[in-house]
Amino acid sequence: MKALPLSLALAAAIGTGAAGAANPQVVFETTAGDIRIELFQDDAPVTVENFLGYVDDGFYRGTIFHRVIPDFVIQGGGFTAGLKRRPTREPIVNEADNGRLNERGTLSMARTRDPDSATSQFFVNLSDNAFLDHGERDFGYAVFARVIDGMAVVDRIAAGETGRRNGMADVPVDPVVVEAARRVDGD
Repeated sequence: MKALPLSLALAAAIGTGAAGAANPQVVFETTAGDIRIELFQDDAPVTVENFLGYVDDGFYRGTIFHRVIPDFVIQGGGFTAGLKRRPTREPIVNEADNGRLNERGTLSMARTRDPDSATSQFFVNLSDNAFLDHGERDFGYAVFARVIDGMAVVDRIAAGETGRRNGMADVPVDPVVVEAARRVDGD
């Protein structure tokens, strides 16, 4: 008789372990202010592992938001203020079919036309961009996180003046530099 309640208690304890775990969080300290994001570890495990690898390696320190298009996206994670491309790891598989949508405040992986070409670059959606979702026009762009604090900073970056530099369009005239990107505990 006592075995049944004990097994139920063990099952309940095991069942709540992973489900109760909080999603990882990262803070980007930028020259425009701090942006705190929550990563969707269960929905985009490959993408989150890849992103956190770059965070833990200090890769994002000294990179800029190099592509800013109001009412669309701010993109960063690949270039220095001198617009020098940082060397990256191998591309990862695209997890755009995870059910997450490219809504305002979400982060997705930037990629080329090849769906499985994302490395370190990411973008923050400034609007609901349904045409970037899985299946809308192609495989889509993998949503892997959302801004939980600092959307005013994102909007401030988006409002800055942009121009052409080194053959690139939509580059902020006054660079917004990532001074640090680090994991933080959820509050």
